[in-house]
Parts: sequence; C-alpha cells; structure tokens
Amino acid sequence: MKLSQRAMEIQASPIRKLMPHAEAAKKRGLKVYHLNIGQPDIPTPQVMIDAYHSFSDKVLAYGPSQGLDIYRQGLVRYYSRYGINLNEDEIIVTTAGSEAITFAMMVVAEVGEEILVPEPFYTNYNGFASMSGIHLKPITTVGENGYQLPPAEVIESFITKKTKAILICNPGNPTGTVYPEEDVMMIGEIARKYNLFVISDEVYREFIYEGLKHTSIMNVPDLEANAILVDSVSKRYSACGARIGCIASKNKEVMSALLKFAQARLCPPTVDQLAALACIDLGDEYFHPLISEYEARRDLTYNALLQIPDIVCVKPQGAFYILATLPVDNVEEFVTWMLDEFSIDGATMMGAPGDGFYATPGLGLNEMRLAYVLNQEDLSKAMHILTEGIEAYNKIKG
Repeated sequence: MKLSQRAMEIQASPIRKLMPHAEAAKKRGLKVYHLNIGQPDIPTPQVMIDAYHSFSDKVLAYGPSQGLDIYRQGLVRYYSRYGINLNEDEIIVTTAGSEAITFAMMVVAEVGEEILVPEPFYTNYNGFASMSGIHLKPITTVGENGYQLPPAEVIESFITKKTKAILICNPGNPTGTVYPEEDVMMIGEIARKYNLFVISDEVYREFIYEGLKHTSIMNVPDLEANAILVDSVSKRYSACGARIGCIASKNKEVMSALLKFAQARLCPPTVDQLAALACIDLGDEYFHPLISEYEARRDLTYNALLQIPDIVCVKPQGAFYILATLPVDNVEEFVTWMLDEFSIDGATMMGAPGDGFYATPGLGLNEMRLAYVLNQEDLSKAMHILTEGIEAYNKIKG
C-alpha cells in the first residue's frame, strides 16, 4: 500500500531524530548533556505543581472547546501587563503552541498556498505546514546582521498571488533574535498593504536580555484584521509537559473559524489549564531571577563558543538558543559521531543539526543549535566536551 504524499514529505525533527543514538549512548553507561532540545532544568513553579495535586473533581469531564472561562479570564489579565488588550472571546486555549500554529496556518491558507517565514525558523513549522498542505516560502536571514529582517522591499519581493500570511517568531528560535519595534511595525505595514495575515509566535516574550524591549504584533496599530498571536506556557513556566497554549485575534471571522477547529478536537486539557492558571499572576519576583539565570547561561555558552577556532556565532538577544557555525562539514554527522564514539569522563553532549531549521536546501549543514537550558555547571561541562569533540573529529577527518 502507498502512503500519502504528506506522510512521505513531512520532515523528521532534527531536534529528536538522533535520539536513538543518544539512548544507545546512555545504555553504554554514558551521561548525555542534552543541548539539542529546549527542555529547561529550571523547576516548574510550585504553585503549578500544587494545582495538579489539589485537583479533586470526581469526574474529569470535557471542558469548553475554547478553553475554561476562568483560564481565559486569567490570560486577559496576563496580556494586559504587556499592553495587549484582549477580551475572553478573542482567545482560544489550545493543546500547546503547536496546535495554535497549526490552527493558524489552516485558517489563513488553502492547500498549496504560501506563508512567508524568515529562516532559520523553528523546525516544527515545516511539519505543521506539511500536515496542512501549505508551502512555507523562506526569506533567508544571516548571522552577520544578527538574523534581523531584511528591508521591506526585499520581503515584498517574495509576495505572490499565493501568499496569504507572514509567520514570525519573536524572540526567535533558533537564533535568539529580538526584532526591534520598527521591524514589527514594518511587518504590520506590509500586511496591510498586501492584505496578508501575520502569525506571530511569541512563546519567548519574557526572555529578553540587556534591557531590550519586546514588541508584540498585537501592539501594532490598525492591524486588528490581520494579527494572529500564538503562545504557550511551556518555556515561560518551565512546563513543557503541560501542553497548554493559546491563539488570539481581534478578527471575529478568524476567531469564529478557529473555534470550529477547536470544536473538532473537542477541548484542551482541563487540569493543565488550571495548573497554568495558578501561574498567571506570577510577576517580577518570578521572572527577574529567571531571566538573570538564563542571561548568565547565555554568556557562558557564547564565551565558550568564542574559544573554538573558526567558530562563527552571534550573541543571542532573547529566548535560550544560540545558532553557531562549526568548523565541521556536516553537523548531523558530527553529532552522530559524538554520540556513538566520543566521550570525556563518561559523558558526551548533543546539539541539534542546523539544516532542519531551514527550508532552503543546502543551508545550515555546518550549523548547530544549542539550547542553554542546563545549569551552569552542566553547561560548562557540555561546552568543554563540544570543544574537545570538534578538535578530535577534525583530526580524524584530516
């Protein structure tokens, strides 16, 4: 029997596809430092854990397709702190940010139509687009200017009759780039000019360093008909397993269509919404130490990379990733070799091959995304292993 075309074309995750090699290394007794995946080791807030323990309903029943009213009311409070003024009817709770992005893609574009996206981008956008039958049209950005957006005329040159939306991630994964306010406004102007939607992935909103400011697509004036916000609690509260996200728009037609998608999958997880609600009002007392810790981890990672000969990387401004060009020909082969053959003091490390974060064939082959999500002691050990591994690998390769 023949599988569907989408089954044949969907991309294997570069973040996870080498996990069998990591599991084999662990079975041999090695410790693997995972810098390949954005799974923080920061403890989940205790109020969230307590919410799970305190759930006492005798029946875990279906909830509303749009999400619990009490949680959406909490989200209204949360977004208001960032100058994003929404009401409950402008928010639908989703099963993680992944569902939010997939819903957004399917609402704005037909099968075969296009969504523009700056590359490198979060690799699972490829998978979501494949499942939706939508073509991602990449606009390549480069490390030399910090992966910032090109001028408006360059972005406009990619627009065709098939273009339905622009998808941005701000702060960016895998680059850590933060778009300045003027660039977010530029995207809004382009969207209005060409009657396009803007899907803005703002999962890392709080993760901004060195006093930079985050500008939401919802802060752009006169963009109510075009703007779609997608979000998640996974990284904000170190709760990747909670699988709670949301999608928001002031466009009533968009929200009506999104609700039908939400009804088709019945409802988002009830207990996880209540757990996320317990974190809604966490403020500076939670986020300031968190961001300080990640900034220290960023500096450690970046400074360690700079000690590697012939490395090319840009200091991230946000999120908790760094994309580095390594002095190796093929990072996937290098990561595989590290897991299969290289260790120091009973340990090795794992990064994510960079080519999976591009839609343009051939790009990113010698790039690696590192997620600085481990405590500083483990992170330091992992970077030492990477440094020694590159030297050993290049000696073998001649």
